[in-house]
Amino acid sequence: MSSKLYRKRQALYKKEIGMHKLITRSIAIIKAGQVPSGAYVACPYYPTYNYCWFRDGTFIAYAMDLWKEHSSAERFYNWAAQAILSRSDAVERCIRTMKAGQPLVQADLLHTRYTLDGHSDDEEWPNFQLDGFGTLLWGLQQHVRLTGQERWESLWADAARLLVRYLAALWQLPNFDCWEEFPDRIAVSTLAALYAGLHAISTLLAADEPDAALAAETAAKIKSLVFNTGVRDGHLIKQIHHEAVVDASLLWACVPFGEHGLLQPTEPLMQATAVRIEQDLIGATGGVHRYRADTFYGGGEWMLLTALLGEYRAAIGNLPGAQQCLSYVQAHADEQGYLPEQSSQAPLEASYVAEWLERWGPVARPLLWSHAAYLSLYAALTA
Repeated sequence: MSSKLYRKRQALYKKEIGMHKLITRSIAIIKAGQVPSGAYVACPYYPTYNYCWFRDGTFIAYAMDLWKEHSSAERFYNWAAQAILSRSDAVERCIRTMKAGQPLVQADLLHTRYTLDGHSDDEEWPNFQLDGFGTLLWGLQQHVRLTGQERWESLWADAARLLVRYLAALWQLPNFDCWEEFPDRIAVSTLAALYAGLHAISTLLAADEPDAALAAETAAKIKSLVFNTGVRDGHLIKQIHHEAVVDASLLWACVPFGEHGLLQPTEPLMQATAVRIEQDLIGATGGVHRYRADTFYGGGEWMLLTALLGEYRAAIGNLPGAQQCLSYVQAHADEQGYLPEQSSQAPLEASYVAEWLERWGPVARPLLWSHAAYLSLYAALTA
């Protein structure tokens, strides 16, 4: 063997060992960030993120399921179902209000984030976000599938039925997107998450249940709205009825939702959307920005979005491209194995970095969702 080939193989070996270490570390970090109630703290050392979001939590639980940490995922779904069912009276009022054509009462809406013991928080926050509930429904279905359960917990089923009726009543309303912005608009990525969740749960509920039919019918309406109002120039757009810009969260139209995704990997509309995301949002150092006008910490490159693009690349068979994304994320782990929310090394708007550092301190690290996205991408590459 030549010395050049030997060095190349040694470099690849070390790279692989590093990835395995980060897998083990990521699972340990997620376990450490799960409190006794079952909730996953978004980031333990970042005060603003000392809460549990249904969206983040579901993607974390899904990653744990992929790596056979089923008891961790089960504890999260128990926590989520209890948090939702504890608000059942308010949710039922909300549904009745919508059916009567009356203005919604903000206090009756389900919040997007909760304290780690499952209670709503009195602090003002952009809480009317619907994408997390769609994600949660999909996650429940995936948990049942990945654990091989023949029956799912009645607690989860009750929460799922309530969510189906809640989302069927409210999905057409403008609400905060997954980045907790633009409350007066409807994000296509929100609709994608809702579609995936409703479609997935309709396959888990008994076929003759009214809620199963309601979930399937609502999913079909969502898909129709996206195709009619959420497409420009042959690709999906950030918000319905708005300009032809993209957001990296549009990858949710496909990954990680699989067969329940709004689009499949090789559909022309999905491919065109991914191409536009790559053209517009891959940054100077190889990571993925949220959207071009982003100013949060200057609009850095996000770990979880880079991993999400990697999942899409893996789904279309572009394994070298997916590996690039995996390597990018791994390279941003610090000496403790912590992954950040984003890298501000090459921000879109550098003048905003200092403002956010002063307001909220250094970028969140470790972000459990970043670690979950890394685990999911690695699983996709080794499936």
